[in-house]
Amino acid sequence: MTGAAHDDFGFDHVPETDQSFENALAKARAGERLTVDDGVELITTGTDREGIDPERKELVLEAADRRRAEMVGDDVTFVANLNNNVTTACNTGCLFCNFKNTAHLFETDSDADHGGFTKTPAESRDIVADAVEMGIYEVTSVSGLHPALVLDEEHREILESYDNPAAEVNYKPPEAYDIDPASYAEQLSAMSVDGAHVHSMTPEEAYHAKRGTDWSYEEVYRRLADAGLDSAPGTAAEILVPEVREVICPGKIGTDEWVAGMEGAMEAGLDVTATIMYGHVETEKHRVLHLDVIRDLQDRYGGITEFVPLSFIHQNTPLYDRGLVTGGASDDEDELMVAVARLYLDNVDHIQSSWVKFGNAKALKLLNCGADDLMGTILSEEITKRAGGGFGEFRSFDDYVDMITAIGRRPVERSTDYRTRRPIDPDDGPHGPMLGPRADGTPLLDGRRDPATADD
Repeated sequence: MTGAAHDDFGFDHVPETDQSFENALAKARAGERLTVDDGVELITTGTDREGIDPERKELVLEAADRRRAEMVGDDVTFVANLNNNVTTACNTGCLFCNFKNTAHLFETDSDADHGGFTKTPAESRDIVADAVEMGIYEVTSVSGLHPALVLDEEHREILESYDNPAAEVNYKPPEAYDIDPASYAEQLSAMSVDGAHVHSMTPEEAYHAKRGTDWSYEEVYRRLADAGLDSAPGTAAEILVPEVREVICPGKIGTDEWVAGMEGAMEAGLDVTATIMYGHVETEKHRVLHLDVIRDLQDRYGGITEFVPLSFIHQNTPLYDRGLVTGGASDDEDELMVAVARLYLDNVDHIQSSWVKFGNAKALKLLNCGADDLMGTILSEEITKRAGGGFGEFRSFDDYVDMITAIGRRPVERSTDYRTRRPIDPDDGPHGPMLGPRADGTPLLDGRRDPATADD
């Protein structure tokens, strides 16, 4: 681990096993299902040695790349998408996050300058409608837990019936704020423009959308689906081990609650994704235990379309400011995280590499470590940017084609659920999306606006 020493936190789960690296690698090469100990040996390149052994690391990467080719072939997929996050108002207080702003700063009687935002449903609709007109067909939305945000008007009535809703259920009425975020149902309906696929509502947001009620996650996600939700992101996972969550996000839902949220989404008939946010205080064993939670969930439900490793961006975060971490994951750790995810998650087809987190060159390298998807165009990416990430907010289809063909792989435009795929001929440019309701192959920002101002 890079960001901190695990003995600083007294963790129970440390990277020690009775397995050997050689045996774990042999199992991985043979396609056998790995145990947690196997995963720990691979992700550390052997617990019998200090640090990462470069020769052993290459053996793990080679095994993962072969597994990738066997499972999904040589295509590299990407999607035409837009990020439209509704609000930065949040009181959860996660120490790894610099996206949120304390919600009381948004109240009408506050004169603090916070730099955050809340969008009305009308603003969300305009943003998505403009993007759909360009050819976008997926809108991803992950937001802070604004106290005025409710599932729907029935939910608002329930919360307002509490004697002290602010203290009991983290609720304040819309009139307490400068801007009314309305309800999740209204926001999702607004973003569901002309057949755009709405990918939103993490388990943490779903928990917020049912607070103060006895509703099940399945009921919540069914109501959200009726409002326009098409699939749910498995973010808010961070590290799915309680002792880590107690350090980095003690105010957030626990591991069991996250799993219950994902189960509810899939029981409601929605596809989901799964993530890990690593490279802070956790040990290598925590990373593998997290993978084990994901694999078990997929064994039981089968609705996880992709796994997304998210390397911790440490700058501007409370974990860094308070001296709990000194940096993020190393290049070696990033490569091994992707590789071991591919080898351990034998029931999840797609592993994503993030140009937002890593930049182009490293993102391409990870496509040779087990990953097969390269995210999306992302006309706006606020979360990583606010944490200190510096790799931009937009990639064009031509960018994708050039990058993917440069490593000898085939570029493929895909739908959010991967069920629709369109291979792209590199010689038939310029390139643009074809799968969206308004898409006709025109490059996304062709004469429309400058990508540097795409989130204005």
